Amino acid sequence: MFYALALAGAASNALADDTGDVPDPPQSTYFTQAPTKPIPEGSNWYTSAELGAISTSGNTTGTSVTGKIDARHEMKNWSNEYIVSGYFKEDEIVNDDGSRERTRSAQRYSVSAKAAYKLLTDGNRAFVLGSHVNDKFGAYTRYSSLSVGYGTQLMRREDKTVDVEVGPGYFHGENAEGGIESGMTVRGAAQLRWRVSPSAAFSQSISVERSTANTHSIAETALSTKINGTMQMKAAFSARSDTNVPEDKKNTDTQTSLTLVYSF
Repeated sequence: MFYALALAGAASNALADDTGDVPDPPQSTYFTQAPTKPIPEGSNWYTSAELGAISTSGNTTGTSVTGKIDARHEMKNWSNEYIVSGYFKEDEIVNDDGSRERTRSAQRYSVSAKAAYKLLTDGNRAFVLGSHVNDKFGAYTRYSSLSVGYGTQLMRREDKTVDVEVGPGYFHGENAEGGIESGMTVRGAAQLRWRVSPSAAFSQSISVERSTANTHSIAETALSTKINGTMQMKAAFSARSDTNVPEDKKNTDTQTSLTLVYSF
């Protein structure tokens, strides 16, 4: 697992540590695990990679893997962010004849790109966000969205920040029954980041896209603790929810994870 984590992080540039000594407040904010320290002179890329895996054997045999790469490009007038994440789960089942067979029970991949233009007032920004999710076993097997809007920082303290965003958008998705849905949306998002101690950080984020056909929401609660200068342990709980789903699907999918986050 450490080898795979190192490979994922090797494609990125340095990410300043997000759980070190309490620094000055961030120069600008973003919905990310990006550092709170001011940008170092001559550096404007920050990237982190995280990976978690569980393997079971014996009476129950299976494997689940979750991973994520988060890259942020900070410039004078722009903050850009690129996120790639994936999750899969594979179980081994015993057939009636006694033979064993591996079957995939979860498979989800997502990518997103965001460009935010910094406005004159510190903490305010105009943004464009595009995302795509491919979820083989979800209520929506494919879900793409594009939104624009305005973001601001409601609270900025030495150990806490609260950011919000709102704006219109458009979505296009295919549900598990093969039906195609699309339409205009209104998107709202918020994130709390709290430095609990010099070695621990808490974050809570939520985003909601509402249309006439469906309300799509994503929420994550996470606690990260520092292991050393480049590595953290992260415990997280996330939930994805849709109000309009096929009869054989549940409205909400949840995931609890424990991952290593490698930043360098």
